Amino acid sequence: MSEEERIEAAEAEVASLKEQIEQVRASKQKNTMGAVAASKGPLREIRKPIKMRRTLKGHFGKVYAMHWASDSQSLVSASQDGKLIIWNAYTTNKTNAIPLRSSWVMTCAFEQSKGNLIACGGLDNVCSIYNIQNQGANARATKELVAHDGYLSCCRFTDEGHIITSSGDSTCIYWDITSGEVLKAFSDHTGDVMSVAISPENSSVFVSGSVDKTAKIWDLRNGKCVQTHVGHENDINSVTFFPDGNAFGTGSDDSTCRLFDMRSYGEVNKFGNDKITSGITSVAFSRSGRLMFGGYDDYSTYVWDTLADSSQVAYALPSQHENRVSCLGVNAKGDALCTGSWDTNLKIWA
Repeated sequence: MSEEERIEAAEAEVASLKEQIEQVRASKQKNTMGAVAASKGPLREIRKPIKMRRTLKGHFGKVYAMHWASDSQSLVSASQDGKLIIWNAYTTNKTNAIPLRSSWVMTCAFEQSKGNLIACGGLDNVCSIYNIQNQGANARATKELVAHDGYLSCCRFTDEGHIITSSGDSTCIYWDITSGEVLKAFSDHTGDVMSVAISPENSSVFVSGSVDKTAKIWDLRNGKCVQTHVGHENDINSVTFFPDGNAFGTGSDDSTCRLFDMRSYGEVNKFGNDKITSGITSVAFSRSGRLMFGGYDDYSTYVWDTLADSSQVAYALPSQHENRVSCLGVNAKGDALCTGSWDTNLKIWA
């Protein structure tokens, strides 16, 4: 048998095995989430309405990113006015403002264990780390992490000494903040990586969403992709873990949010309908996981019931933003949602 024939035979075998795997998965996915939940009895009604409680005004450019601190009261926002602002969401006071070297910022993150560090990055391809405890009038980054060949789309701390970044160069990088070294680079995606999220139950596991329409689960311990989830028909812009760490949610330009379960290695629910045609920029879960929030290009924030059938009618938050909702997040206590928008404002809902 020639080498070409061997390659053809191997390719045919791979195709056959893939088909068998798909058949087994399809045979096990008999029910929808809505049908399973309904079989246990009627669903408890969701408390409505969620009301807007605060508006955070202070940015002069589009707000691109926000992230809650672990105290559930402070949050950081990044805007294309070239500033990071740290807010007290309860009093609406600004507790700190950090001018950035590059105003083209796309992401920001709060370190969750002690809350002393924040990170940001964007079109400068650099992840800048700031220590907010020793910031004077001329704020300087305590560390600049340089290795990506494309824009920085998202960053999340795993602990005080390490951070994961995703980039338009199709890679994610795990960094040592103290030394500034690249500990591991993850390069299985075939398009820009738009978002990363770290498992709430195991900081060695993270999920990434990409323009290649896939979401991948990675393990820092072996440095490999352990699961690839498909289903979206367009770019995935945002990923977030379900509170128990066994599943994750995604938001995409195909106008749907989806819920994937790592245990069943597949999509367990899909949120979207014919009336919603705009893309999703950001997603987050309530603390119980019953609600899934999505920020949309059409200025709306929709709330989906994760236990209901995918054809449900979404609940839209009242008094919506005046431009695209670019970011949102639920705090650690689960008692507040923050949305950020291109209209330069952030809103707190509860």
